[in-house]
Amino acid sequence: MDKRKPSEREAVQLIEEMLALMEARGLAELEIEQEGIKIRLKKAVPVVSSQPVEYVAGVSHSLPAPTATSHVVADDRHRVVIKSPMVGTFYRAPAPDAPPFVEVGQDLEVGQVVCIIEAMKLMNEIKTETTGRIVEILVENGAPVEFGQPLFAVEPP
Repeated sequence: MDKRKPSEREAVQLIEEMLALMEARGLAELEIEQEGIKIRLKKAVPVVSSQPVEYVAGVSHSLPAPTATSHVVADDRHRVVIKSPMVGTFYRAPAPDAPPFVEVGQDLEVGQVVCIIEAMKLMNEIKTETTGRIVEILVENGAPVEFGQPLFAVEPP
């Protein structure tokens, strides 16, 4: 009997295979013991809410010189960038057949919903902390977004 300790790579590979099997078979729980490794995976029960979760989008002002964390719009005007507060899928409207929350040229008010980001099957309304006019939408509808990714360019009043 081989008593060697499996490598981290082998353990990760086994977990990935288990996850794929769970997804393919629609399993909620799976336990495997193989080559000295015992792994048990169990899907978390999603919390279902009739109300969307609300997030307030972060705002950063463009700076004269770009830094690793800033986003500078390619013109000389002072603009505010609304950034994604999470990783997920960006949606401009509450439903495929509904009008977008905001359009280029539209004025914003503090607390206004500007988009939805879907994360782990939850629809999260993103609200703005700034006022101004939308001058650019920086993400395509249905596109994946990262934490801190610029979503909208806003011209302050």
